[in-house]
Amino acid sequence: MAPEKHESRDRGNNHSDQDKTGENQDNEHLRSSVQLRLFVSGSTSRSQQAIQNLRQICEEHLQGQYELEVIDLAQDPGQARQHQILAVPTLLKELPPPLRKIVGDLSEKEKVLEGLDIKPKEPE
Repeated sequence: MAPEKHESRDRGNNHSDQDKTGENQDNEHLRSSVQLRLFVSGSTSRSQQAIQNLRQICEEHLQGQYELEVIDLAQDPGQARQHQILAVPTLLKELPPPLRKIVGDLSEKEKVLEGLDIKPKEPE
């Protein structure tokens, strides 16, 4: 059975999952993908809202050109120190450079897109 385009893996109750897109594309496409990590704390409403908002933004504007890892700091607090996370939810854009951090529930889509250096799609 062929893997789906968007894979989600749930690691218990820790809300860690990865959506890897473009895995079956050529290497050039993979190099241009956006790598994101969203740090949350448990299943709070603010964390859930950030996850939902980010997935919507990615599907709308990055269509198959992103990797998303959701990290629950309640389950893995060492990640906060490793990535210098002081508040949650925090979105970390690792690739392409420069590294960017966005704090909050990601509800202000225009500011999130600007922070990620993503040009909004033109209405059709």
